[in-house]
Amino acid sequence: MQKILIIGYVWAEPGSSAAGSRMMELLSLFRAQGWQVLFASAAALSEHRADLSALQIEEKSIALNCDSFDQFIADYQPDLVLFDRFFTEEQFGWRVEQAWPSALRVLDTSDLHSLRYARHAMLKQAQQACVNESERQQVAAVDTDFEAAYQVMAGDDMAQREIAAIYRCDLTLMISPAEMALLQQQFGIPALLLHHCNLMLLRSDTQAPSFAQRQHFLSIGNFRHAPNWDAVLWLKHAIWPRIRQQLPQAQLQVVGAYPPPKATALHSPQQGFQVLGWVPDAHAVMSQARVCLAPLRFGAGIKGKLADAMACGTPSVTTKIGSEGMDGDLPWGGAVAQDVDTIVAAAVTLYQDQSAWQQAQQQGYAILRECFDRQRSAADLVQALLQTKQQQEENRSRNFTGAMLRHHLHKSTHYMSQWIAAKNAVSGKL
Repeated sequence: MQKILIIGYVWAEPGSSAAGSRMMELLSLFRAQGWQVLFASAAALSEHRADLSALQIEEKSIALNCDSFDQFIADYQPDLVLFDRFFTEEQFGWRVEQAWPSALRVLDTSDLHSLRYARHAMLKQAQQACVNESERQQVAAVDTDFEAAYQVMAGDDMAQREIAAIYRCDLTLMISPAEMALLQQQFGIPALLLHHCNLMLLRSDTQAPSFAQRQHFLSIGNFRHAPNWDAVLWLKHAIWPRIRQQLPQAQLQVVGAYPPPKATALHSPQQGFQVLGWVPDAHAVMSQARVCLAPLRFGAGIKGKLADAMACGTPSVTTKIGSEGMDGDLPWGGAVAQDVDTIVAAAVTLYQDQSAWQQAQQQGYAILRECFDRQRSAADLVQALLQTKQQQEENRSRNFTGAMLRHHLHKSTHYMSQWIAAKNAVSGKL
């Protein structure tokens, strides 16, 4: 393995999202192997994007529905192409296979999008009978097993597209072991197509401030991510007023990239609800908070904010969906609660009880040691990539479903893309 091409859905932003941190960790790992890495994306350049030149990684802007990509990849001749989320595999996977079929095709899901969408649909269904916003914000977090989630996902276009992308690739990196189980048990995806990789950029705080040195609550997350925005609304309208009643001097700092006007409009210093938006160093802010609040009513994947909280020694209060796939059989580094009453009670206890807080902090550290061993995850990933590359032709011959799906995608997407490219060429001459 010598040359790697990453096709990003967006440019890597480690300061804006867990997905950005994960991408930076993958890029760093690939460079540590001595592999040449090129990062390409059709997304617009973003203000918080990482400087990849520090890792000696070349960047290239590419265009959707443009034949120039075919020549680009044929010239670059990558040994491995990694698609950042299934959308990029749909857009560029068939071009990769057509122009440079020998490249190993790897998909990184970040989280299982179709599971997140299904759970969002479940929440909306539970809220349908509510007559006003106040009632809607009293609805508890989604709490269903994977079989129930499968029933929603199976008939949904998003799941069909995402599962198809997984079959078309040689290997898919899954951040959550729970989602790997869902894919194998409910969708019947062969184990050889999946690899558990929870590699994330975690900075452990070896001198974390003590209980007495910390104050206030923190909620963190990219505002463009729907589960995060829903959590902010749940905090604002249902959870925080109840906490504030019991802790009238406490403040809640809500931070995250790309806050829209509807989010900044929630800023209310009188209520102790501070919408601060993007901060340059999320770890520094997390290390000063006494409790992290992450009341996620729907979602999927591993929650970077909660891993960061544990790394900063900050106990957290979240839901079953928030903690899913993160702790194995270990006790959570804080509390897991599903409704307003239990979330409020847990948050107040952790904020006031130093003994409970210190125990939660140690439980968080234990989870990181047991479930997020960076060296082990990195070594396992490199081994999986090398082995899959070695067995590439054999595995492809056994994956008839993937071959069938690639055939049909070529027929449909290929001609549609050619039509768009021809249309764009004509428009450019006018």
